[in-house]
Amino acid sequence: MLDVQLADVAVLLGALALAGPLARGLGISAVLGYLAAGALVGPYGFGSLFSTKEASQILHFAEFGIVLLLFLIGLELRPKRLMAMRSAIFGLGGAQVALTGLLIAAVGLAFQVPWNVALFAGLALALSSTAFALQVMDESGDLAARHGRLGFAVLLFQDLAAIPLIALVPLFALGNGGEGGMGLFGSLKALGVIAAVVIIGRFLLDPLIRLIATTKVRDAMTATALLTVVVMTLIMQWAGLSASLGAFLAGALLAESSYRHQLEADIQPFEGLLLGLFFTAIGMSLNLKLLLDEWPMVLALCAALIVIKSLVLYALGRWQGLDNRGARRLGFFLSQGGEFAFVLFAAGVTAGILARSQSDMLSLVVTISMALTPFLLAIDRLLAGRKPAAAAFETPDDNDGHVIIAGFGRYGQIAARVLRAKKIPFTALDISAEQVEFVKKFGSRAFFGDASRAEILEAAGISKARALVLAIDDVEASVRTAEMVTSRWPKVPLYARARNRQHAHRLLDLGVKFIERETFLSALQTTRQLLGGLGLSNRDVEQTIKTFRAHDERRLLEDYKHYTDLERLQAKARSDAATLEKLFEEDAAEDRDQPNIRGATGQV
Repeated sequence: MLDVQLADVAVLLGALALAGPLARGLGISAVLGYLAAGALVGPYGFGSLFSTKEASQILHFAEFGIVLLLFLIGLELRPKRLMAMRSAIFGLGGAQVALTGLLIAAVGLAFQVPWNVALFAGLALALSSTAFALQVMDESGDLAARHGRLGFAVLLFQDLAAIPLIALVPLFALGNGGEGGMGLFGSLKALGVIAAVVIIGRFLLDPLIRLIATTKVRDAMTATALLTVVVMTLIMQWAGLSASLGAFLAGALLAESSYRHQLEADIQPFEGLLLGLFFTAIGMSLNLKLLLDEWPMVLALCAALIVIKSLVLYALGRWQGLDNRGARRLGFFLSQGGEFAFVLFAAGVTAGILARSQSDMLSLVVTISMALTPFLLAIDRLLAGRKPAAAAFETPDDNDGHVIIAGFGRYGQIAARVLRAKKIPFTALDISAEQVEFVKKFGSRAFFGDASRAEILEAAGISKARALVLAIDDVEASVRTAEMVTSRWPKVPLYARARNRQHAHRLLDLGVKFIERETFLSALQTTRQLLGGLGLSNRDVEQTIKTFRAHDERRLLEDYKHYTDLERLQAKARSDAATLEKLFEEDAAEDRDQPNIRGATGQV
């Protein structure tokens, strides 16, 4: 049980609420903000608001944030994505982790560090901070360059490599004469549990979530997502494996699920909060007294880490064909230690691989290396003479994105069929679990999710979307979605379906430019066929339909000015009926005059 009081909870929430925004305002990573806030309120900080025991308890609780992070990483592990980037991910990423880990381990061996401790620390320090590096690359515009894409591939491999490293921590304890390793029975048990989890999860997990989704109870979906992660971690712990491995497997099993976007949106708020709490707890655990007492050693180790990682990444970047500056920036961006190092150090202490003093020292090294990354990039700008980095990778056009279809009923499916035929990628969302399962039977793919929720759209990639087709059947949900998209993502074109004139007026209120009433064009086509069947000439039919359509569309915009005044709309409807009748009479008179005009023209 946690000994933390309500006042302590208020302090932690205050740190989480202020640290991230303040860090972003200062132009640094939110991770550094959380670490700094934790250091200030921790047992070694100025306030000393938490004891060492309380900091340890908070860290233990907040480690569930890492579990949720690994679940989300598993959700993103789609086979198509891995296949498309397999060379850069497994080739470049694997080489970076192996070379960096071995070189750091060699330095440790040179200082008489036991081989298992040196190798464990080397592999942990080989991992960079995904959250930190991606943020810095995105803010500087380097993600669009080739070195940025290669950096992304390396980070993705590091995230994948962290899973087996966390799971195999007990093996490194063998070198200390510990009992951390598994016997033959334990190994067979672990392999059997993994196989059973994969098989059962593959065939039972998706149907279970589908059953919950059909109830349309939003809280039940959130509880199911969290329960899935917790049960998986408990099973893995029972088998003697890492809880993180269970979370990762749960995510990977659901990577191709129709409910992936919904699960991601439900889990992310908890993951973000607990991950921030985890970094704050790490900050509390940072031994600032050790930094003051051993600062030469800390800075020396930090310099060694940055130099080794930068040189390895620079060499690999040149091997991949990057120019001098691209390879240098790749090295600088990924030169720091990462958040998974904190997880591995904590696990290493528990398993008896690292002493507490060693873990404290290495945690300080990782934190300082993060803080030094912006200064390395400033040095790079000086070396380049303040010139922007050359774009060594072709930046995709603004239109090179996917289309999101919100609502996958009869209206949205038509748009999807055309897009599929034109090979334009799209992501279809529908709040009905029955509809999602139904369209699967006919070869279509849709994801379960409420498109009127911002987190669902973010999970579907709205910020990178080429357009959004608003085909939601429910008027209120449609308006909510339109309001959210136009306010939060105003650059994403919105093509909306309106159920009726009132719905169209409400969409016009929100600034939606492309609106089609769902029955308008089909009703006009039916009327066109009806008039032809009644014996009217083709010319008369087309003129009648054209006149009515122009009049109705003009009236739609005129009614929009007064659409909240019901009495005025009713009066205007009566007068418009007379106006339309007059227009038809004018068209008929014009048709009667056409032969005379042609005749007069011929005489001229």
